[in-house]
Amino acid sequence: MKPQTTDMRQSAERRRTADHGRTGHCASIVPTTVYAATAPVPGLPDHSALRAALAAAAEDVIIYDLAGIGRQYAALCAELPGVAVRFAMKACPVDEVLDHLARLGSGFDAASPQEIAQALRTGVAPGLIHYGNTVKSDRNIAEAYRLGVRDFATDCREDVAAIAEHAPGSRVFCRIATTGEGALWGLSRKFGCSPEDVPRVLGAARTAELVPSGLSVHVGSQQMTAEAWAAAIDSLAAALEGLGRRGITPDRINLGGGLPALGVLDRRGRPLEPPLDKMFVVIREGMERLRAVNAAPLDFLLEPGRHLVADHGAIRAHVARLSSRRRLDGTREDWLYLSCGKFNGLYEMDQLRYRLEFPTHPGGQFVDAVLAGPTCDSDDAYAQEDGPVRVPRAIASGDPVWVHSCGAYAAAYSTRGFNGFAPLPYVCVGGPAPDGGGA
Repeated sequence: MKPQTTDMRQSAERRRTADHGRTGHCASIVPTTVYAATAPVPGLPDHSALRAALAAAAEDVIIYDLAGIGRQYAALCAELPGVAVRFAMKACPVDEVLDHLARLGSGFDAASPQEIAQALRTGVAPGLIHYGNTVKSDRNIAEAYRLGVRDFATDCREDVAAIAEHAPGSRVFCRIATTGEGALWGLSRKFGCSPEDVPRVLGAARTAELVPSGLSVHVGSQQMTAEAWAAAIDSLAAALEGLGRRGITPDRINLGGGLPALGVLDRRGRPLEPPLDKMFVVIREGMERLRAVNAAPLDFLLEPGRHLVADHGAIRAHVARLSSRRRLDGTREDWLYLSCGKFNGLYEMDQLRYRLEFPTHPGGQFVDAVLAGPTCDSDDAYAQEDGPVRVPRAIASGDPVWVHSCGAYAAAYSTRGFNGFAPLPYVCVGGPAPDGGGA
């Protein structure tokens, strides 16, 4: 496997905004110790190809299992038949992953002209790409329109006016705000308007000779409750009723993102067990309810990101050092430093933990250690108050570590080289390469 070197692995340095709320609750959490697992986790998909690639890797690398992503896509389509998928590109802006999803029939949710251009390189038609970011400059709108995009998210009349000027005649869908409750990242402040504001926003779109085509929601990233979807359906129904009174009849509903990954842990190392089956039931029943409320037929879209890729990506990293230091209060504390951390592959360690596997140390004695990345930055670590990680006492510098279920945002949230630690290269297994050869 030869690592791919692309600009997509070197996305701009940035940190999550305060919009990614730090509150939320999880369903069905059962405490357990899982850090030294040497076998696949029961109930999770087949990861044999991913594990084989991890075992074969001699250097640090992110590995994506295209076949696994494809199976996840097929399973989602089976749960929600007839719902069009627009993959949230920000979760995994890797060309090979996007190409594979495009071959399977997916469209794309893009948040910038650069993402739109990348999506178009997969060969999908512009009609399968929408500009899902409600925050966009005049220049962004004009460039997206030039590239052929005709579907734009919005949440205010100022944005509607800009779309009318720079993308005349386009279709707009109005994003409704949600509370974000139940999600690890709530997305509750920066985007969306109230259901009461929707008729004013889409009324302005109609006046500006745009097409007021639909509504959208986002229940928050890594949503852990079915109740969040039920509340979103309530908001959508209220908005449809308000639009009906204004004589505006949408033809599509965008149910957004938020479907969770299954293989990650909470901040204290306990498995997150989202009620995925119940979520799908609530969504299917909600779709029927919204069809009954609307005066015309409705099509539905979904913007999955992490749900498709998180559990089908892993990192082969290595141990920098296992150290022991005495704290100021006199207690002794062990620290495990890895070759990757918050700034080169594991950005989401502020709100979750990843399953770690130590393939050369399947047994023996273990110690409890704080996990941290390699940089000279105190943020590059799990929070000490959230509890330690169980690691082999005999672990040595250079020993391999497998980081599971990190296929979402691992490439996208890496800096260009903070402290000189470069973004990890990546390889893709289980699918055709861009030239038609094997991966």
